[in-house]
Amino acid sequence: MNNALTIDVEEWFHVCGVAGYGYGTHPSHVLRNVDRLLECFAAVDVTATFFVLGSVAEALPSLVPAIAAAGHEVASHGFSHTLITALSPAAFRDELRRTNDILSIQSGKRPIGFRAPQWSLSRTVTPWAFEILHDEGFRYDSSCNPLPFVGDRSGSRVPYKIGMAGKSLWEIPPMVTPSMLGNLPTGGGWGFRFFPPRMIERTVQRLNEEGQSAVFYLHPREIDPSGPRLPLSLFRQFVAYGPRTDALQRLVPLMKRFRFTSLGNLVDQWESA
Repeated sequence: MNNALTIDVEEWFHVCGVAGYGYGTHPSHVLRNVDRLLECFAAVDVTATFFVLGSVAEALPSLVPAIAAAGHEVASHGFSHTLITALSPAAFRDELRRTNDILSIQSGKRPIGFRAPQWSLSRTVTPWAFEILHDEGFRYDSSCNPLPFVGDRSGSRVPYKIGMAGKSLWEIPPMVTPSMLGNLPTGGGWGFRFFPPRMIERTVQRLNEEGQSAVFYLHPREIDPSGPRLPLSLFRQFVAYGPRTDALQRLVPLMKRFRFTSLGNLVDQWESA
């Protein structure tokens, strides 16, 4: 059973709602962290999906070609790292097109996948966004997290198709672990480095036994525990960055035990089945 590994390619200072940080005034860490990820994935023969922020690709033009040359999928993370709820439909479409133009030129392929910053797509709050994604040529979205506060706690935990007046778009949520307290964020972010590894492994195993793929996500800053952090409140800092541990310490054993591919490859498999 194939699972998916996804990377949200952004800088350490890309935290929604925080302004005043950017290239030219603050150091970049994403290039060296992505290089380390590429080396790690090559060592275990894993193909991943990289959701690249358009503004990062524009500022660092060697980044996307390196990802594509290594055989990974390049997908869209939008341009400005602005919450979709803060964008108008026209502004959202403009961000998609601007990012697609950059990524298409740099990778040689047009992106077919999208992930919103901070899981800020919702079928109840931003239903118009899914139709725009379809119209702009996307085949899947991975923005709806079945968690409270940053998503829909009652949302689907497995991939499904969103139907829109004769159109359809795959929605692919990240992995969570059901519990008496609700869904736990074991598929990425702070939760991936906080909850017991055995819990994470059991969740993957259970999904695979049910014929479902587990979808993991991480940010390049999560393999850089000594890297810089924004001066946030303790709570926001933990949510944004998690514990100061290297995510690869947990990720490598999972990549050796389970099978992983890109989200684009999974969508091809589902549609040809």
